[in-house]
Amino acid sequence: MTGFLGFAELCGKVESVSGSLEKIDLASAFLSNLDEAELAVASNFIMGVVFAPSSDLVLGVGPSILYEALARACGCGSEKISEMLRATGDPGLVAAMAAEKKRPIGFAAFAETDALSISDVYSRFLAVAHASGKKSQDAKVKNLQFLFSQALPLEARYIARLAIEDMRIGIGEGGARDAIAKAFSRPAEDVERSYNLTNDMGLVAVSAKRGTLSELGVMLNHPIKMMLAQLSEGIPAAMKELGTAAVEWKYDGARVQIHKDGQKVRIFTRRLENVTASLPEIVSAAKTKIRATNAILDGEAVAIGKDGRPVAFQQILKRFRRKYDVEKLAAQIPLRLFLFDIIYLEDRSVVDKPLTERRKLLQETAADPTLLADQVLTGDLNEVEEIYKKALEAGHEGLMLKNPSSVYAPGKRGKNWLKIKPVMETLDLVVIGAKWGEGRRASFLGSYRLGCMETETGRILDVGWVATGLTDEALSDLTEMFKDLIVVQKDMEVELKPAVIFEVAYEEIQKSPNYSSGYALRFPRLVTVRDDKSLDEADTIERVTSLYKVQRGRSTSA
Repeated sequence: MTGFLGFAELCGKVESVSGSLEKIDLASAFLSNLDEAELAVASNFIMGVVFAPSSDLVLGVGPSILYEALARACGCGSEKISEMLRATGDPGLVAAMAAEKKRPIGFAAFAETDALSISDVYSRFLAVAHASGKKSQDAKVKNLQFLFSQALPLEARYIARLAIEDMRIGIGEGGARDAIAKAFSRPAEDVERSYNLTNDMGLVAVSAKRGTLSELGVMLNHPIKMMLAQLSEGIPAAMKELGTAAVEWKYDGARVQIHKDGQKVRIFTRRLENVTASLPEIVSAAKTKIRATNAILDGEAVAIGKDGRPVAFQQILKRFRRKYDVEKLAAQIPLRLFLFDIIYLEDRSVVDKPLTERRKLLQETAADPTLLADQVLTGDLNEVEEIYKKALEAGHEGLMLKNPSSVYAPGKRGKNWLKIKPVMETLDLVVIGAKWGEGRRASFLGSYRLGCMETETGRILDVGWVATGLTDEALSDLTEMFKDLIVVQKDMEVELKPAVIFEVAYEEIQKSPNYSSGYALRFPRLVTVRDDKSLDEADTIERVTSLYKVQRGRSTSA
């Protein structure tokens, strides 16, 4: 079965099986039979992604838009939709029920048509993303209403989930990668490298079908996955590993990837979201202080207070989230750019050059040396300890120790980049739910349900709740952030679309039958919101289990 119904049937089958290999087999068989246009779309759809980050397109579909479209499509009131949501907890199932109840739309533009194709659904999502202005919400609703009115119940189920980009079928980047590799008999590592370099699974799938994966590489204006660091056990262990290291401060800021194309500048976060409009001073620095005609640069945006010390990370994130009155907030929280790597220069990729060569290119490219992160090349343990001390005294996080001969490995975390931080065990956990507060905090989401990733299936397993470490101001900011991520509400509790990561400290990890992970955190405390991190950087159940085993007083075989 082809068309969108075939895709929906695939999703239903994938969702019904538990084994990752079975999921990959099903997906690969489906993808192998698609033409290039459908393949480009379906390869992203299967991960719950509608548009590749390089497109700059955002659906902007919150719960109110989705539920209004469903209510109109089935000819029932929003209260009925809310009732069904409370009963099922799944917008996809509600959409399927709405499709069963649908009635004809009362104007000719939405007359009955033939069966939906994958391209039809994508075209409507394009119209949703392009809707703007005062009537944009109504335009989004009408386009979704059309899809639900034309869809069979099974199709509606996955259209709704795509609209909020939460497919719940257990296929993430790794599963899509392996399915594409199997579908077109390509090495999985080649597919993975191509994806890390382009961040567009649809483009990668089409290239795999054509046999042209080797032709894919770094592209200007296509955000590339950033190279990541591994936490080291300490400076002596790191220096023993590296011998000689390129030593840099680990700045207490937010990672940025800058694409300069003539006088056009685009800035992406660690999650590869386009935040160009929110960072005018970074744009200006790239335009006026970078000599290259075109380049892709890696660095850190740091907010420095009047005392010369970095301000709280949450203040920096306010800058990244701001859409209105940007200049006003920029005056209150100015950002300074520190560049530490270069990925692309004058129409060619430099990722395969060693760090020492990339550093020289970066120095030649920066017209203002104050843009560069300080770097010391040394094998002297005492010198590294002294640099570490100065970084902490200046209010930053610690050190980065890098292998001078290492290439830039997109999306990889390994021993070529090691981070040194004061020891405080924390977990990066996905926020999957929340509860409304009580009393004076009744208008705030006051506590948050946390989850870790199950690597094999892509499922998120809950590990408990966090409610401490939150001021009223923080709760207000968090409530504003999460209100568009509410999927369903039952009494005081809401389910949230997994999109934000909390860094959480705790006293101990305990065994617990109350949570799907089998563990619970004792006295958890929110350290910071890491919405600069993507879901694939969240901690896994394997790490939770490992930390549980090595806790004081517990044997490694426990």
